[in-house]
Amino acid sequence: MAIDGTWNIAIETPMGTRNSTLVLKAEGDKLTGTQSEGADATQIADGAVSGNQVSWKVSITNPMPMDLDFSAEIDGDKISGKAATAMFGSFPFTGSRA
Repeated sequence: MAIDGTWNIAIETPMGTRNSTLVLKAEGDKLTGTQSEGADATQIADGAVSGNQVSWKVSITNPMPMDLDFSAEIDGDKISGKAATAMFGSFPFTGSRA
């Protein structure tokens, strides 16, 4: 499964759709990369790969400080999953390879 590359994702939140860009690289069962929204970019943490399933965590500060725990499935050039928060539940997201 080709995971490496740039992905554009749209996260559906109660505050509207938040668009992010992921740059991912798989090395065995480990996933590394960055996630950015506008000028704000952060390294992903605890990235993992299992077949076509991926997961990672990011800490954001905009619109408020929070940790997001992503889990997703990659299907060709499409990605979809959930971004879980401790305070607000989970938000669905979809995206495609850039």
